[in-house]
Amino acid sequence: MVTVLAAAVVMLSLAAAPRQGTVARFAPLDNPSGTQPGLAPTTSAGDRAEAVRLIRRLPVDGRGAKTGYERTRYGGAWIDTARDVPMSRNGCSTRDDLLARDGQKVTYQKGSDCLVTSLRLRDPYTGKTIEWRRDRDVVQVDHVVPLAYGWRMGASRWTESKRLRFANDPLNLLPVLGTVNEAKGGSGPASWLPPSRRARCSYSVRFAQVALKYHLPVTRRDKAAMLAQCR
Repeated sequence: MVTVLAAAVVMLSLAAAPRQGTVARFAPLDNPSGTQPGLAPTTSAGDRAEAVRLIRRLPVDGRGAKTGYERTRYGGAWIDTARDVPMSRNGCSTRDDLLARDGQKVTYQKGSDCLVTSLRLRDPYTGKTIEWRRDRDVVQVDHVVPLAYGWRMGASRWTESKRLRFANDPLNLLPVLGTVNEAKGGSGPASWLPPSRRARCSYSVRFAQVALKYHLPVTRRDKAAMLAQCR
């Protein structure tokens, strides 16, 4: 009997472990720091109820003007100088950190521990698998809460250091299919959601996590859209 039980434990462990060569995907409720890869679906009734509670905490406000917004208001693209966010100040660009976090079969430029040259990516927004090389723009790193959206909802009044954290925080960043990222632009959840319906509650949770972390309100329509994905 002991032998049979031990064998069953081994089989369960093997079934629970990710297959060799794959990257485990984490649902946002299990990844509040954003340091773990992917955006696994939020599917259980308990997790979806927790997601609704989280989203309900979001304050709402009207959307301000885009006047004065430029990408440079959040610092240089992917610079490694933000303080007090995970994965920063490690000598690698933010973009390379995120590619390495979420990619499979990651390769680096010879002599570098940072510069990612190729990978395989499971796009969290569509479910498609992408084979990427550095000379192709098919993979882009998306700001879950777009920088332009943040600007219009209050980031225009933040300090430069807070905007730098917001732009380089792994909680707010996901490598995705470039065409999908471009289609999203600066939209909130009422105007844009991931093409994959299975990703929509998790995306809403991640959006809410970022907004709550940075004390950023959302529009009433965006909050309603997020709640609708997780009910």
